Amino acid sequence: MTNYAPDGLFGLLTPQANTTVEAEVRVLCPPGMLPLVARLISERATMDERLDEYVATLETTIARFSNAPLGAVALACTGMSYLVDPAEDRRRLDRIAAQRGYPVLTAAAAVGAALTALGARRVGIVSPYGDPLHGKALRYWEATGLDIVRTERLAGAERAFHPIYGLGGDSAQAALAAIGTDGLEAVVILGTGLPGLAALKGARAGAVPVLTPNLALMWLTDCTLRGRSADEASLRAWLDGTAWADRYNPAGAADARG
Repeated sequence: MTNYAPDGLFGLLTPQANTTVEAEVRVLCPPGMLPLVARLISERATMDERLDEYVATLETTIARFSNAPLGAVALACTGMSYLVDPAEDRRRLDRIAAQRGYPVLTAAAAVGAALTALGARRVGIVSPYGDPLHGKALRYWEATGLDIVRTERLAGAERAFHPIYGLGGDSAQAALAAIGTDGLEAVVILGTGLPGLAALKGARAGAVPVLTPNLALMWLTDCTLRGRSADEASLRAWLDGTAWADRYNPAGAADARG
């Protein structure tokens, strides 16, 4: 550990232009833990091409952490998981873990673990993706055994610097209101780059749990570093905001830790 991370140091991987992950992890990360951030980098033109390169260069990217005493690497890019065979992805992540001495936790796997902990199979999906990534995402989640009852797609901010990262937090809130909760056991808001804390905070009192990849990833990272069970009891503190809501400042000012 280090002086600034008595409860655990972890690597955080985020796509190169993602402006959301670090901001949300700053709020979600428990005091006593600290992320070291590395960027997934690609000069390719399209999102799918960049995701392909992120996958191909993952081991090189993780090696940038050198011999930092990490307890885990949190991979905050759900789109990467939609492009690879799950069994091959698991073998590759296990190989990296054996080489580096710590696990690689993906955002997609964290969402899956959270849904398993909740016993939730009938879900609604809020998707910020354009074609063809939207279709690949739905096929991925269906292949995990989920029954996708409803989907709500967000129109991308095409004139912004990025169609997903340029969306505001009100987009997730509006989509959550539109999709409803009737007949659902959970709602999943996809995309680590989509600002989701406002939607999560507003959904805390609801009967149907709402998940985002960033929240699920920080929950699983916290469980991993502290050696806790990734079960429903540990997840509920994140869903009801006990673990993070007092650090969330929707005005965007410095968080409550100072």
